[in-house]
Amino acid sequence: MIEDIRVDPAVSALRPDFGVLVMGVYGLRNGPTDDRSRAWLAEAAEKAVTVDDPRVEAWREAYRGFGAKPQRTRPSVDALVRRMPPPEINQVVDAYNAISIRHGLPIGGEDLARYEGTARLVRASGDEPFEIVEKGEPAIDHPEAGEVVWRDDRGVTCRRWNWRQCVRTRITEETTDALFLLERLAPLSAEELRAAGDELTGLLEDVTPGIRVESRLVWPG
Repeated sequence: MIEDIRVDPAVSALRPDFGVLVMGVYGLRNGPTDDRSRAWLAEAAEKAVTVDDPRVEAWREAYRGFGAKPQRTRPSVDALVRRMPPPEINQVVDAYNAISIRHGLPIGGEDLARYEGTARLVRASGDEPFEIVEKGEPAIDHPEAGEVVWRDDRGVTCRRWNWRQCVRTRITEETTDALFLLERLAPLSAEELRAAGDELTGLLEDVTPGIRVESRLVWPG
């Protein structure tokens, strides 16, 4: 499945330095936040990048490039480093949030059982469905034309590159197979991206020994 994940040329033209480490993780046994995952978040918070880190600023620049205002809809890593202590969600989400704030890169986590077709990063036409909850009720929103979005065959899975995930594919305590998208812009290096992936794998193996992990680096050029 991860071999088919692609970045559309229109996105590469916008940011030729964009790369993503794609990880498929199979056989997870997730659970609510516990002392272990709480400790991951606390340790990461002590070593977190700052909001003026060049790796974070690169994402604000990328948002401006497709017309978004990053002070209103912040890149995920920007929002996380401004929210200390980090939120406690569940063990798997805590794991990738800890890696995100430590390395200064956005990480998306998706439930593969909820996916329809292959993930791809594209610029939206504007009519794609985006499933949300509004005032406690399921609702459908739509991206703006030209917005950078992750999507599958059913609709948008994450708006504004990594700003907001749809409710359909989010990782829950019932998730067993997951897709992780570790996203890079310069100046974050390929070596640091791989190191972040290795660290995430280690935490997920702590959550569930014996998981199977596949990874693929989609790199510029």
